[in-house]
Amino acid sequence: MTILLILSAVAIPSLLQSFRTYQLNNAAANLSDMLKFTRYEAVRRNRPISFLMQPSGNGWLIGTDSNVNGNIDPTDKQALVNGFVTLVTAGTPPPTAMTASLNVGGLTPTPANPGPLQFDARGAVRVNGNLSANFYVFYVGAAPPANPGDFGFRAVILLPTGATQIWTATAAGPWQRIA
Repeated sequence: MTILLILSAVAIPSLLQSFRTYQLNNAAANLSDMLKFTRYEAVRRNRPISFLMQPSGNGWLIGTDSNVNGNIDPTDKQALVNGFVTLVTAGTPPPTAMTASLNVGGLTPTPANPGPLQFDARGAVRVNGNLSANFYVFYVGAAPPANPGDFGFRAVILLPTGATQIWTATAAGPWQRIA
């Protein structure tokens, strides 16, 4: 019995760390997939389609606004980012070494207020109806009361063309592209 307790005490923290890492990766992948789906819908329907984010309890509701009414309706494709993970503000994650790898001057942080973020019929990003040249970043991290830095961060980059990238970093950095 003692051996079993010792093995459990050693294995459980490692298992918990792996599960938390999986949750962060899954939330970033869901966010990236929702952006890709919204872009695909805009191209498929040959008209602008909006991507929306709305606070929902302790998390965020992300979704495709297919009828462009400014709301995520029950019939729209949507996902909830909540529980252990959340979208975090730009000041929390480690310094951006991503800008050098992306060869851009800066990233526009979200979810501060992405405005009506849309994809046009070609799949390009538009904000407030205008073609955007900005690179948008959505940070994903641990939700309070957990310390976000304990488990690292994920970042979903939305390029002006509508393509997405997923990056990862520990609290100390550096950022590395994973997808």
